[in-house]
Amino acid sequence: MSKNPFGNMGNIMKQAQAMQEQLAKIQEQAAVKTVQGTAGGGMVTVTANGAMEVVAIKIDPEVMTSGDVEMLQDLIVAATSEALRNAKDMMANEMKGITGGMRIPGLF
Repeated sequence: MSKNPFGNMGNIMKQAQAMQEQLAKIQEQAAVKTVQGTAGGGMVTVTANGAMEVVAIKIDPEVMTSGDVEMLQDLIVAATSEALRNAKDMMANEMKGITGGMRIPGLF
């Protein structure tokens, strides 16, 4: 008797579906977790969530008194970049539990 080469396919599909459900749950939970990025020694602080959305920006009023708009813009970009990097790292750490540390393309 030969073994059916597709016998394990059903099992693999069930495991893939379970993993997909776990990933969706983690993404949903991470959307409410936040991280921050700062620039200019804390002059600008950007908060982002696990869904890679910027949810808040805090600007120290002292920055406004200088009148240097270009500097303020640079600080906002730098703080936003850091916040989004931190959010990406947070999501990667969350995903490690499911993927076993394996890097899967398209998953953070």
